[in-house]
Amino acid sequence: MIEIKGFIETSFLDWPGKICSVLFLPGCNFRCPYCHNHPLVFHPGQFASIPLNEIFRRLHSFKEWIDGVCLTGGEPTLHADLPFLIREIKKNGWPVKLDTNGSNPEMLEKLIDKKEVDFIAMDVKAPLDLFSYRRSTGVSIDPALISKSIEILKREKVEYQFRMTIVPQFHSEEEIKALGEQLKAGQRLILQNFNPENPMDPSLKQTTPYDPKALKEMERMVQGIL
Repeated sequence: MIEIKGFIETSFLDWPGKICSVLFLPGCNFRCPYCHNHPLVFHPGQFASIPLNEIFRRLHSFKEWIDGVCLTGGEPTLHADLPFLIREIKKNGWPVKLDTNGSNPEMLEKLIDKKEVDFIAMDVKAPLDLFSYRRSTGVSIDPALISKSIEILKREKVEYQFRMTIVPQFHSEEEIKALGEQLKAGQRLILQNFNPENPMDPSLKQTTPYDPKALKEMERMVQGIL
């Protein structure tokens, strides 16, 4: 069974329009320099594992408040027993949202076809070419895998959104527009500002994020591409 390494009882931010609990799963196949969850990726052993029955006990104690459970990481689709965890959560009466980097389209397709997830948020890291993706993820990843996951979500068999964390060094306005042209996702594409507080690459602590107003303008621009 997957070890659960973090538990937020109530979040207003992780599921659009809902209050959810958040479970953090360890490990990731990406090494994004701007990642803020890197201790969970590199050193999951430093976090105590939280028993699932303890999580369910807490969830049921405030059942009236919570609309669902968000599974995040790390990268949840690395775990072969993710479907089992999702079924256990749903058996206890909770809808499930999944956060993913889109590198495992095969698992995404199975989860969607079996109607096991209710919402998927996919983090798209860069324009869909080998150089841009390697620069943003720190690893060589076949962009075709990412494109396949995008295509699966755009079949609209499940609620979804695309998210892109914007870092000035990695994402120029032209590159953001290029991704918008590739996705043509309208309002389903959300731009998130980079947080320099605790990135995996310490040199990025000196980076000034985009001005929030400028970022909002870029978001409006890419959301207008259909």
